[in-house]
Amino acid sequence: MVRRRRLIAASLVLLGWCFSLLLHLGLPALAQSPPQSAPQSTPQAPPRPELRGVWLTANDMPVLRDRERMRESVTRLAGLGFNTLYPVVWNGGIAYYPSAVVKKRELQDFTYLGLQGQDVLGELIAEGRRQRLLVIPWFEFGFMAAPGSELARRHRTWLTSKQDGGLTSISAAGEVNWLNPFRPEVQQLITDLVLEVVGTYGADGIQFDDHMTLPREFGYDSFTTALYRRETGRNPPANPADAAWVKWRADKITAFMDQLSKAVRARRPGAIVSISPNYYDFAYKLQLQDWLTWVRRGIADELLVQIYRPDLPSYSPHLLRPEVQESRRRIPTAIAILSGQRSRPTPMGLIQEKVVANRQAGLGVAFFYLESLWELGPESPEQRQAALARLFAAPAPRVAGPPPASPRAPLAPPPPPPPLGSLPPARTPVPHLPQTLQGV
Repeated sequence: MVRRRRLIAASLVLLGWCFSLLLHLGLPALAQSPPQSAPQSTPQAPPRPELRGVWLTANDMPVLRDRERMRESVTRLAGLGFNTLYPVVWNGGIAYYPSAVVKKRELQDFTYLGLQGQDVLGELIAEGRRQRLLVIPWFEFGFMAAPGSELARRHRTWLTSKQDGGLTSISAAGEVNWLNPFRPEVQQLITDLVLEVVGTYGADGIQFDDHMTLPREFGYDSFTTALYRRETGRNPPANPADAAWVKWRADKITAFMDQLSKAVRARRPGAIVSISPNYYDFAYKLQLQDWLTWVRRGIADELLVQIYRPDLPSYSPHLLRPEVQESRRRIPTAIAILSGQRSRPTPMGLIQEKVVANRQAGLGVAFFYLESLWELGPESPEQRQAALARLFAAPAPRVAGPPPASPRAPLAPPPPPPPLGSLPPARTPVPHLPQTLQGV
């Protein structure tokens, strides 16, 4: 018994000596650390559903204006696993819905209705809600205006200019004017239109693309130059790429977007502010669109980066860009894929490779645009639809916000179908092509 006590005492002395040695070897924090409680599991937020969207463009209006074709298309998209629709509502100074804002300002002399006399946007939102798809209307032209539009003709002072006084630039949508994003009148018009769509129609959100910007060559009009002199004490630099001049204009656009996004959420709590810009270096330096700041400041709730590249090697590097991955950790983020054009069909094999690459990078996908998803490809529509169904076999439902308290009343009784020639898509002042493809 005595021997056992001596052994225990010796062991304690030895342990004490070892502990003292560890402290002298540079581990004093061990002695100073408070007792650690057992690790507790932190509840993990459920993973976001994969964003699977498609744009419904002016080229898709023959489908959207026909009630039965619209319903069939929405049903098919829901069945294929899509969860978000982005229908165009503003293009070239034309509202693709019965707009009280446009009527009051006399910006177009007709009301855009469906072939059965229906409100196209209202019925699409209702059908999307029935099929459990989010419908986020797409404010396509942003600050762009078609030169022949009533908007550009009636409000010439609202247009901004280049150093040589030029009022137009050439884009994928043809020759366009640019509304001055720094003028209060322009900001008010856009705000009124956006709040009309989100509030009156109860849309799930609103989307702004790479046209909610300004090419860096613009901003040399008298209003903007006077504003710049007042705020900085200097004239705008002759070099449109001057870093400070770029930042000043980009910051002004960001301030407006901050104000607009707050107005959207105040009008319809839970509404999604979606943005679809070009890749960041191009967007900021050439288009004054500081979308990474929009993400960081909570201005944007969702990001879809347009990467319309013709092959996988030129496409894939954009998926792992730091700003894309940072955005992915903050908000739902997708990469937009060009599913084809009438003059340039995209093989389904390439589409599949891009979708898989997106998924491996933790990114969703959106397709530009509906018609080319299965009608314009080198494969048959049935083959393309089957491939999409395989890609999106796992469900990915997105939760819509509550319907508005006072949803837009349906147009009743519907008037007789208008003559086919009364509201032709050809009235769009400029040819509609995919969003700015140069540089993307």
